Amino acid sequence: MSEAVSARPAYRDLPLLDEGSDYRHAWEFWGKGDPLGCLNDITPQARARGLAAVRASEVVNVTLPLTLPDPPLFGRGAYTHTVFPPSKRNFVDEKVDGLFPQRSTQWDGFRHLHVPGHGFFGGVDVEPGRDLDTISVHHWAERGIITRGVLVDVSARIRPALDAAPDEPVAPVEAEELRAAVAASGVEPAPGDLLCVRTGWMAHYLEADAAERERVARRATWPGLSGSAEVAELLWDWGVAAVAADNPGVECSPGSRAAGSLHRRLLALLGMPFGELFDFETLHRRLGEAGHNDFLFVAVPLNLPGGAGSTGNAVALI
Repeated sequence: MSEAVSARPAYRDLPLLDEGSDYRHAWEFWGKGDPLGCLNDITPQARARGLAAVRASEVVNVTLPLTLPDPPLFGRGAYTHTVFPPSKRNFVDEKVDGLFPQRSTQWDGFRHLHVPGHGFFGGVDVEPGRDLDTISVHHWAERGIITRGVLVDVSARIRPALDAAPDEPVAPVEAEELRAAVAASGVEPAPGDLLCVRTGWMAHYLEADAAERERVARRATWPGLSGSAEVAELLWDWGVAAVAADNPGVECSPGSRAAGSLHRRLLALLGMPFGELFDFETLHRRLGEAGHNDFLFVAVPLNLPGGAGSTGNAVALI
């Protein structure tokens, strides 16, 4: 794909992955082996729109420390950070062992999800450990993910239910609720924007005691977007370059067979990256004080050849 990306076809004009399914793909649109997918829409014009959203030139961190969540989720394990005493020349060295790039605030790359019978994003096959180039996350590092961010807040319904019964599933955010939240933000997403969804999960987690964090690490229940075709259609037709959320998976868990998988719909089939476990709490407060919900989003994923994901490495400029 060139820097000047042609207009996306409407979601309903995309081909179906399999006859009889409701999973549509953009593999032919982006081209086989394209490593950027929807990130192609972060054009100079999209970056300029992000720069124009900066009013106060204040930097807000939206990335968790690598030590959180603690205990780690999904059994990924904690890393070991070893700091060596000063050498004879007085330099201090260090090393990190056992680090999962997707342990904390993270990006899901296109190698993160395989579609059985079809391959990875674009319909390509990848031989991990040997092929270090095809749809690897290091391609994202070459340009960074630098564009306008739009923060939408769906926590008003979710947070009270989450606090009252954290072990119980919360109804997913369907397309109409997401559309209403975007309208309430006062910012209509434009092609190349990054949509940031605040569900309230992160606020709940950061306020939780050690016992609750232990329970969080053992369960796979959190609020989020529905995995439905309607949500995928909305995000695709807005032209969103990527979607980031303050929960562990962007989409809700548990999902439902009837709705389907948003990871498959967006990440693997449409080429729309997922950002997970982002901390939007300070950003939400500062944007509320400033009276707007758009900002410049800046992230540089790891330049990791062969990578399936990356640490978040992101800040917002408001």
